[in-house]
Amino acid sequence: MNATGQFALLLKITRSHEIARRYFVVNGFDGALTTLGIIVGFYHAGDSTVPVIVSACLGAAIALGISGISSAYISEAAERSKALRELEEAMITDLAESAHGRAARLIPIAIALVNGLSPFVLALLIIAPLWFSPLFASIPLQPLEISILVALVVIFLLGVFLGRVSGRFWLLSGLSTLLIALATGVIIWLVSPG
Repeated sequence: MNATGQFALLLKITRSHEIARRYFVVNGFDGALTTLGIIVGFYHAGDSTVPVIVSACLGAAIALGISGISSAYISEAAERSKALRELEEAMITDLAESAHGRAARLIPIAIALVNGLSPFVLALLIIAPLWFSPLFASIPLQPLEISILVALVVIFLLGVFLGRVSGRFWLLSGLSTLLIALATGVIIWLVSPG
């Protein structure tokens, strides 16, 4: 069995694909909404340069990524270790080299990477228009406005994904997450000085 097949087996044994999917959406939503909030705040202030905005968003993305990786790894490793120990006690055998033992070691790493990389990658996607702002010179929108639109699309698509997973109508689910993003943007706009 190749490495991909072994990893798929470990996911199946531990039923971790659901946990990874949940972490992807939850932390991805956090990353997208945080980045949207930073961009809306800068847009409302109106006097910041693109490098300053990119630095602030990148700092938040890195912090969310590191926080997501470390917190998920610590909690998942503890849970997997506990589950393996209980299984070993029930079976009265050492399972360190079994599929369950490999799962206890590898699944926390995989889940931690999903948990940390989802907010980081989505934040990078949202700030990409700021990096490439010279390419948008002919577009009537400002780079910050394009980034806000990208953030809203990303958040809508996360809602669509959740709708498909839950069996809810995808459009309603997407619109629900979009409404949360819009409400967040309005609140930031209203409370920001300027």
